[in-house]
Amino acid sequence: MRKLPFEYAVRNLGRSPLRLALSVGGSTLVVLLVLAAAGFTNGMQKAMHVSASQDRVMLIGSGSEESIERSEIPMRAAGIVSASVPGLLKRAGVDAVSPEIHLAMPLATEPEQPGRLAVIRGITPEAWLVHDDVRLISGHAPRPGHSELASGRLAARSLGYDPPESILGTTFRIDDESYEVVGLLDAGGGVIDGELWTSLTDLQVTAQRDSLSTVMLRMDDAEFADLEAFAASRLDLELAAIAETDYYAQLDAFYRPIRLLVIVTAVLIAIGGITGGLNTMYAAFASRVREIGSLQTLGYSRASILWSLVQESILASSIGALIACVLGLLVLDHFVIRFSMGVFGISIDAGVLSLGLAVGLFLGIIGAAVPAWRCLRRPIPEALRAGE
Repeated sequence: MRKLPFEYAVRNLGRSPLRLALSVGGSTLVVLLVLAAAGFTNGMQKAMHVSASQDRVMLIGSGSEESIERSEIPMRAAGIVSASVPGLLKRAGVDAVSPEIHLAMPLATEPEQPGRLAVIRGITPEAWLVHDDVRLISGHAPRPGHSELASGRLAARSLGYDPPESILGTTFRIDDESYEVVGLLDAGGGVIDGELWTSLTDLQVTAQRDSLSTVMLRMDDAEFADLEAFAASRLDLELAAIAETDYYAQLDAFYRPIRLLVIVTAVLIAIGGITGGLNTMYAAFASRVREIGSLQTLGYSRASILWSLVQESILASSIGALIACVLGLLVLDHFVIRFSMGVFGISIDAGVLSLGLAVGLFLGIIGAAVPAWRCLRRPIPEALRAGE
């Protein structure tokens, strides 16, 4: 089969700058939308999966298994479980038992300004032993009695500080107390990246709270059944033991309809974009019917002409897809989205970029194949008379 040279398709791209701009712009918008939807889903799932550890267990208030923020347990629960359950992780004589308070509270930089809601976790030094996946990458840890905060990277971005390091030294008002940010945390994209940590005793004073939200534990030789038995036997504490993996799996299932809604919306809009692209390409190819007829009289088969038109469309769509991928990396990647458990970042990784490029290729093939074939079906004499 005699084929048209590839240069023919390249030269045809420049014949109509307006058509080229519309094709590239449409491809860019559709692929960018796909990247946003896939990055949203990827970021939320990553936040859930990275946060969970097989050896961590949460003791929370009975009846609050689905929301740690609503949980309330007695302060003495941490000491009792440490003394009652053997086999917990221990380093240098310190048990990996972390009493914590989780609160969503408004932060303001000025007394008269409305605050921005943020998730604050009150911790003790044992928290660093339990949450071994959290690193302090700048500054120092918050000290008891100093009203200090350590901010996660995504929490800093959500508060308007980019790069995140610029939040260091900032003073926020929490209720009537002033807190200074003295550290920056990195949790590898987990939930803690969207939190601010402070001393447990400081947060208790500020929030006027004398109970805990949870006691986080790391197991060594102990098993989850031991902690379930402890929670069941201490009716006075009203505790429930839940594996951290199960807790985040429940959250993941709860937010699955939201992810599905985002994906369906993106697909519907993409279908609309493809339909509009088909109309645009059909109008463009319909104006070139005489050219197509002339190529057939020169001995080029319909299949070779179709392949050349598809190459032309793929080139335009690929340019748009590459532009969308660059915009996705520069604008969308780690864009912060707030939801009830804090914040997470849209994650544009290699898999999401591959999906975007595949969608761009699909747009190029479908966008040209259907309208081009409709134009090629016309008999050669009728095609040569077109436009007269």
